[in-house]
Amino acid sequence: MKLNSEEIEILKIIEENHKISAATIASMVMSNEEKVRETIKKLEQQKIIMSYPTLINWSKVEGQEHTIAMIEVKVTPKRGVGFDEVAQRISRFPEVSSLYLMSGAYDLSITVEGRTMHEVASFVSEKLSPIESVVSTTTHFMLKKYKHDGVRFDSGDEKDRRMVVTP
Repeated sequence: MKLNSEEIEILKIIEENHKISAATIASMVMSNEEKVRETIKKLEQQKIIMSYPTLINWSKVEGQEHTIAMIEVKVTPKRGVGFDEVAQRISRFPEVSSLYLMSGAYDLSITVEGRTMHEVASFVSEKLSPIESVVSTTTHFMLKKYKHDGVRFDSGDEKDRRMVVTP
């Protein structure tokens, strides 16, 4: 869909901060508040604006820790549908938080979330690997999150406490 420059500017603004008011956006794009509200509603109805996410650092909430894994999957594409059919099937699993078709050494990149490493491993061995089109999988467990969607997770206040070693 072709958008005008004002619509694109509104998208960029709310992508950066989805909590910003329509009045503030209107002043930024030199428009009126009602027009901005209508534009946002139209973009939502057309599924250009998909959702308004909140990014939470769950590692700081006791009892809510979970495990995230990035899984590389090699797939045999099916005639006439390519990778789409197997990707649609995999995307239906509630453990799957993201799924991308990739170029390179593997075909699909999947992000999976579970309470424990064992839960993620069970997903791979019991649900993902048995799919007839899946040729192989490689699982990478996330150990620490430094930055996500442009947001840094470290406070930046901590000093480097490593000892300087010189020859």
